[in-house]
Amino acid sequence: MELSSTSLIVKALTKAIVEHRLRPGTKLAEQTLATHFGVSRTLVRQALLQLSQHQLIRLEPARGAFVAAPSVTEARQVFAVRRMVETEMSREFAAQVTPAKIKALKAHVAMEKAALQSGDAAGRTELLGDFHVRMAELMGNEVLAQMLSQLISRCALITLMYQSAHAAEHSNDEHAQIVEALAARDGLRAVQLMRAHLLNVEQNLSFDGDLPGMATDIATALGQV
Repeated sequence: MELSSTSLIVKALTKAIVEHRLRPGTKLAEQTLATHFGVSRTLVRQALLQLSQHQLIRLEPARGAFVAAPSVTEARQVFAVRRMVETEMSREFAAQVTPAKIKALKAHVAMEKAALQSGDAAGRTELLGDFHVRMAELMGNEVLAQMLSQLISRCALITLMYQSAHAAEHSNDEHAQIVEALAARDGLRAVQLMRAHLLNVEQNLSFDGDLPGMATDIATALGQV
């Protein structure tokens, strides 16, 4: 019971952060969270500790928990790691590609496109990130999928802080191009496209802009989970 309650809190807070409903720097008061979820502060504390281990929040002695606010240096390092990991993943995926795997990726890209066309910002953000995790899952590598999931959650914070208004418009098209290269078993092109895609996302970040207006009230943000 305690484990499921803790996991529920972790999942709900992660979702609110990744979907940009809790902005970086927001204080996560233990009692407010305990009241919202109807659990003890001990369970909330356990959930916050897990989130801090995933780098989604920071814990400050005598001050409490806050949604993490990645620095410019950290943002660049996260993208550097993603390029190292995901280019090699693309090479391996091309080597073991099957029609079923391509069908699954194409279906995912179609869902991204639908979210973009409908103006579903939260759905778009989630799907564009999940494309990369989906590749790892289709390869049957759960360790890689979990690692990418954590990296992409950190990227969601980074894009919230630094992404310009017009950015990420082409991510869906770039995903489609990657899938076409994979379908052709062209590992070299898949690697080149993945590297270019991740560089484009990073280069579209604006490191001197202001944070967009976001709900910082925990109850309001979590009420949408």
